[in-house]
Amino acid sequence: GKFPLWLTPEQVVILPISEKFNEYAEQVKMYLKVHEIRAIVDDRNEKIGRKIRDNEMKRIPYMLIVGEKEAENGEVSVRKQGEGDKGTMKFEEFAKILNEEVQNMINKW
Repeated sequence: GKFPLWLTPEQVVILPISEKFNEYAEQVKMYLKVHEIRAIVDDRNEKIGRKIRDNEMKRIPYMLIVGEKEAENGEVSVRKQGEGDKGTMKFEEFAKILNEEVQNMINKW
């Protein structure tokens, strides 16, 4: 069955589209961490398509893709496991949505 979000070791993986954006990815990770969201950065020197495929295999619930537009605007491009592209949003907004989702799951449990 589906693994509850809050039981997976990582809830979020952040994928910089090139190493230019690794620093921004780390900033997002630190912000999420402060908000009790477990995130990692995939800073391997791989093409973004490859990073997406590799991380889909790991079944991490959310992937945040960050490139130039995102870094400039304080945003993340969101992909959800099994649902695909969720569009772009401020990373603060993403943190809020994820925390609400986790709360709902815990309350239902």
